[in-house]
Amino acid sequence: VDGFVLSMLSFTEAGLGLMLVALLISYLPTMYASFSRREVAVTLLEVRAGNPPSALEMLKRYQRIHGLERLSEEWTRWEVWFADIEESHTSLAALVFFRSPRPQNSWVNAAGTVLDAAALRQAVIDLPSEPQAALCIRAGYLALRHIADFFQVAYDANPRPDAPISIRREQFDAVYDELAAAGVPVKPDREDAWHDFAGWRVNYDAVLLA
Repeated sequence: VDGFVLSMLSFTEAGLGLMLVALLISYLPTMYASFSRREVAVTLLEVRAGNPPSALEMLKRYQRIHGLERLSEEWTRWEVWFADIEESHTSLAALVFFRSPRPQNSWVNAAGTVLDAAALRQAVIDLPSEPQAALCIRAGYLALRHIADFFQVAYDANPRPDAPISIRREQFDAVYDELAAAGVPVKPDREDAWHDFAGWRVNYDAVLLA
């Protein structure tokens, strides 16, 4: 009887091992599909924002080529991208650590570039407020926060609008001046523009760096 029990346990253990291997193999196409979707957007960003990507370069290129009014399409596209990485990078957490095939590309840098571009669009550019840019920022910081939650990264969920951020005032001023020099319509009150930008950035600053 003991021999029969031991044999059954051995067969059960072997069967469970094969099931786990099959389960892992079945996840590979799903992980690769999510990784591929993420990287297509990151690669396309190089066309619009340079390499490495820059929020400043993104706004300047749109001003030269498309006109800033066409940015609404970008905010919609990246809102969907943020929703996708939120779902995929929390259910398949290993994707967070999958690096881009090209070492100068990074999904984290891409996220920061788009969020900063949307924040600059709302805070600095002297055009009517763009609701889709605000929605993109919200989708972005929620995605980053949910990924941070999965890895137990601490952050302030309700930061004050005047809380410190990692961007220095002189860095902001340099971007403001370069946008103006490139012919981008900037708001005349630089001080208000800085406070507005910081108020947007504070929502994702800590989790983006983490």
